[in-house]
Amino acid sequence: MAFGEIGKIVKNVGSGIFDRTLGRLLGAGISTDSRLVNARAKWSGRSDKRDWRVRLQVPEGPLKKFFDFDNNPIMNPLAESNGMFWPLTPAVVIQHSANYNAMDQVHSNFPHQAYQNSQVDSLNIIGEFPVQNSEDAKHWVATVNFLRTATKMFFGSDDGLDGLKGNPPPIMHLYGYGDHMFNRVPVVINTFNVELRPGIDYISTKQNPDGYSTPRTRERMGLPELDKDQTWAPTLSNISVLVTPIYSRDSIKNFSMKKFVNGELNGKGNEVGFI
Repeated sequence: MAFGEIGKIVKNVGSGIFDRTLGRLLGAGISTDSRLVNARAKWSGRSDKRDWRVRLQVPEGPLKKFFDFDNNPIMNPLAESNGMFWPLTPAVVIQHSANYNAMDQVHSNFPHQAYQNSQVDSLNIIGEFPVQNSEDAKHWVATVNFLRTATKMFFGSDDGLDGLKGNPPPIMHLYGYGDHMFNRVPVVINTFNVELRPGIDYISTKQNPDGYSTPRTRERMGLPELDKDQTWAPTLSNISVLVTPIYSRDSIKNFSMKKFVNGELNGKGNEVGFI
């Protein structure tokens, strides 16, 4: 076979792979070749389309006031999303169960199965978090602090809990993949894991309350040094979160099997989403 023919085969195979890759990127909102060449993982959402990334949001009400993303310097990077999200598509393990009790029968080869209940088991969400600059590092630090907070009860001697003192860890809303997948699903966070891999570079960042991070600028303005505020975020890490759907008695009383099969209980309006 001539070298030119081999080149044609390689070109055709490469173009097929490129077309498939281009199709996936076009579906993700990257619509031009120039953006395809310079594509990077982004933590920011898209303004022209609805955000379908997997995310955990703080419900409206006292919890949103407690987290106070706009005025909380360490949580401020999460203000736009009102919670944490996975910047890259994570792996989500979903399991639904229908539980039966086996009733033993005398002189029978097969037991009778008595239905007990159905449930949505815990969802395990595992995704990579790339950090490419100091702004991404701020998002990473805010995400870890958000998960640390969301797995603790409201306890302490301070007076800033606004009537939440004594409550268990907060209930979050799970979103992802559109209206009929995860939309306003109430969940509690059982566990979360942050994998800090060996051999990974780290990027420095500072969650400064006054926004001045350059030592020379702080010295010129007479501001104190913020060495203790410095945090190093890994350029690549894994964050996995185990969540369990949780529904109130009032929500369950309003459940309708007919509406559920028609997709009407998907969290539209002010209702929670059933899955």
